[in-house]
Amino acid sequence: MAQTAASQAKSAFAIAAHPDDIEFYMAGTLLLLKQKGWNIHYMTFSSGSCGSTRFSAATVRKIRRKESKAAAKLLGATYHGSIADDLEILYDLSLLRKLAATVRKVKPRIVLTHSPQDYMEDHTNTCRLAVTAAFARGMPNFKTTPRQPAVQGDVAVYHAMPHGLRDSLRQPILPDCFIDPASVHPAKREALAAHRSQKEWLDASQCMDSYLNTMDALSLEVGRMSGRFEHAEGWRRHLHLGFSATDDDPLREELKENYSCRES
Repeated sequence: MAQTAASQAKSAFAIAAHPDDIEFYMAGTLLLLKQKGWNIHYMTFSSGSCGSTRFSAATVRKIRRKESKAAAKLLGATYHGSIADDLEILYDLSLLRKLAATVRKVKPRIVLTHSPQDYMEDHTNTCRLAVTAAFARGMPNFKTTPRQPAVQGDVAVYHAMPHGLRDSLRQPILPDCFIDPASVHPAKREALAAHRSQKEWLDASQCMDSYLNTMDALSLEVGRMSGRFEHAEGWRRHLHLGFSATDDDPLREELKENYSCRES
């Protein structure tokens, strides 16, 4: 059955690099949109193939796909499969054609993705691909894989905070706005806990005593930055040119009770 105009206007698409990135940076905002009646969509670009010191890449792909699907189900999101492996997210035409096909299928009004500045290129390249795929949504002469017809309509692109809240040269990144996820934080934490394989990997590779506590600490630190909320997810809004007719802010419109602008 074709989507109605109303359902198209109520679609949000989170596009992140690795399994668990959505839960770390974006899931609170997704859950709040879900509560407002939005259709939410979930895609991690990479399979997570390098996220283990014990298992083969083939085994890790299976484990992390199962965990990601479980997390998406907990969030109430439509799951879209990965199309690359870890450290193989490159800004190239073949990956762009694949992602653009999914963007056209989803018809998002909101796209949530990584910061353009982040600590690793899987994140920054996912950001670039997500932005270009959204930009190309209405261009019938840009061919996707598989073929998906161009779609019209405004889209707003929001960038999450980088890991560590700094760019790769250690400079702080400040969000434009904050979303208060306190009411859905337990559900966000439960979805992150679905990525059980990552505790061992992160403990071994990044000295993170607990990935759940790390997410909590990040949320609390962004909340402190807001000057208003205890927990927060921070966002920067992409320039609207080429994406929407006006400089609109649908997160602010939909989540006004949970929304705060950064004081300049």
